[in-house]
Amino acid sequence: MKKIIIVALISGLFLIACKSVRKKTEEIQNKNEWVSLLDENSLKGWVVKITRQPLGENYKNTFQVQNGVLSVDYDAYDNFNDSFGHIFYDKEYSDYKFRMEYRFTGEQLAGGGNWAKRNSGIMVHCENPRQMGIDQKFPVSLEVQLLGGLGDGERTTGNVCTPGTHVVIDGELIKKHCVDSNSKTYDGDQWVKVEVEVRNDSIIKHYINNELVLEYANFEVGGKVDANKELWQSKEGKPLSKGFISLQSESHPCEFRNIEIMEL
Repeated sequence: MKKIIIVALISGLFLIACKSVRKKTEEIQNKNEWVSLLDENSLKGWVVKITRQPLGENYKNTFQVQNGVLSVDYDAYDNFNDSFGHIFYDKEYSDYKFRMEYRFTGEQLAGGGNWAKRNSGIMVHCENPRQMGIDQKFPVSLEVQLLGGLGDGERTTGNVCTPGTHVVIDGELIKKHCVDSNSKTYDGDQWVKVEVEVRNDSIIKHYINNELVLEYANFEVGGKVDANKELWQSKEGKPLSKGFISLQSESHPCEFRNIEIMEL
């Protein structure tokens, strides 16, 4: 009888161990799979923050989803009036790959800056949208700047801009706001694929249509911010190791689709 009990206990412990190993294996497999972040016809899982508007207020229906396409729409606007917007996926990430396709459509809304024509971006390692100031224009983050060609020369995309942050490129701490990539120029309304690989606080890589166009390292808090200045000054020089992901509305209509993430 004792032998039977011992064998039963050992068998039970073995089964528990097997289940634990299987669960961990499944978690690892799930982490290395692409997962869609966009619902087919709703903004489920996303949070909107537009300048001068309370968190969650999708002012004039700026962000819309239809048939799996997230659009920045200004049909209800008369003038842009500095209504800079961001739509955040409501979860923090640290190590991941993010990919999607984007394109610019139509004409820029009246009142938008000349620099904002065919201009949008993916903000990674964003601050929590719940701590943004009511009048804040841009979250502290690292921006993968998305630009469309203007039909009269070169205009790279997949650049990096740094609202409230600094990065290191080729061993040098970069404090200027934007650094160009080495991408091609994409004119018209063609869909362009962008992928970003983010590794904690160590390195970020930008890919455009599967080509590596820019990489930088050792990102940290630093530079000008337009809200919560004392908070960010107290964090000056500290590394950014995680944050939210957001997409911009900067006065030119655009569309995003096939928005996916792979946790690493």
